[in-house]
Amino acid sequence: MRKSVLYLLSLLVVASMILAACGGATEAPAEPAEPAAPAEPAEPAEPAPTEKTVLNVWSFTNEIRTMAIAYEAKNPNVDVVYTMIPMTDGEYQTKLKSSLGTSDIPDVIALEAAFVKEWVEADFLADLNDLLPLTEELQTFPAVVQVGSHEGVTKGYSYQATPGAFFYRRSIATECFGTDDPSEVQALVADLDKFVETAATIQECSGGDYFMVGTSAAMFNPFLANRAQPWIVDDTLIIDPMVEAYIDFAKVMRDGDYESQASQWSEGWFAGMSDTLVDAEGTPKRIFSYFLPTWGLPYVLMPNSGETGGDWAMIDGPLAYQWGGTWVGAMADSPNIDVAKDFIAFVALDEENLTNWATGVYTNEYLAAIDPEVPEDQAQAPGDFVSSQVVVEKITASFDGSELYEWLGGQNNYEAFGKAAPKVNGALLTGSDDAIQRALETVRDAYLNGEITEAEMWQQWLDSVRSEFPELLIPDPPATD
Repeated sequence: MRKSVLYLLSLLVVASMILAACGGATEAPAEPAEPAAPAEPAEPAEPAPTEKTVLNVWSFTNEIRTMAIAYEAKNPNVDVVYTMIPMTDGEYQTKLKSSLGTSDIPDVIALEAAFVKEWVEADFLADLNDLLPLTEELQTFPAVVQVGSHEGVTKGYSYQATPGAFFYRRSIATECFGTDDPSEVQALVADLDKFVETAATIQECSGGDYFMVGTSAAMFNPFLANRAQPWIVDDTLIIDPMVEAYIDFAKVMRDGDYESQASQWSEGWFAGMSDTLVDAEGTPKRIFSYFLPTWGLPYVLMPNSGETGGDWAMIDGPLAYQWGGTWVGAMADSPNIDVAKDFIAFVALDEENLTNWATGVYTNEYLAAIDPEVPEDQAQAPGDFVSSQVVVEKITASFDGSELYEWLGGQNNYEAFGKAAPKVNGALLTGSDDAIQRALETVRDAYLNGEITEAEMWQQWLDSVRSEFPELLIPDPPATD
């Protein structure tokens, strides 16, 4: 009975709640609403375009542009804006310095051997020491790291090592010495005294129509590379004995008529490479040898050799040396310093890139597949000598039978340079070298041409250095006869 009463009360409560919720039962029910049309499926939202990081790279040649294109292929989120500025009349360096402290400052810059130390010794470049472990993995040749470093901080790395060699004509060697064998010719020029003796033999053999070298100026780098000290030590100009020895040597070469006297990089100097050199009377003259570094073979000697390909050989010569090269650094004020460092690591410290660079992978067709707007002449021919000993050892055998091999009469240039590279001393370079050496070259030529005496040459040079670097202690000029 109790349960029935409770059940009845429950029904009454529920009924009252329903009536309250309906707002009264007297209103007519509303017409049923039309069923809503099915919603059209929403168009998928387009992904927001990823904004690329713009990396501004400045250089004085188009070489690194090849690597920039290869880098973009691996890093599609980076847009490398490449600016090439000529070095004519110092334009490249002038624009670099003008950009400092402005919004026009580049992120990455290329630095030539002639002025790399000036920048490395200054405060404008970023510290790249965190990339040093890569040099250990790749066994980067020590001189390359030395040149890019100052007081324990590395600010630049190079994709090249640039040891020098002595290139000679096989036909002239056979005619004058009875052999063109590299080991036997090396014995004839193993030191400076033998070098001069061999120069005299070549002159006598030809009746005066052959010259040992195009110009004694080509010997400047080998002499400088064998100094005991750099130009400046403790704010004092150092006249190393090898500097004096060079001037004496240049005088011997000039007085003995062992050089053609064609200025380096002049038309006559290039003509000697192709046997098209003639004197003022039109008499053909031939040049026996050229001192050139790694890049001198594919970029200078081969393109200007005409029909003489296959008649050349290479040896160490009397002095080990290096010449040139390009380093890459990041500006300390770059807003994209992490990307800049990554780009530098790719250019100079990436095994695959260095291998591709050296072996001719970066053809114009290869680059155009990445960037259809690439210039038709943008490419990298095989043969440039790279800075990694690991890469050099892996690819040396690939140059057997190559065009370079045949051009050298059956020599592997990579093997020869691989033996020479570890001997190079990069500790001799300083930021003041270029100005000091240019001043000496100017007065040297005046002396060799008989325009001034040797004593006047030394004094004029020292006066020029004093004017350029007033803070330096300048020694007395060397004694002369």
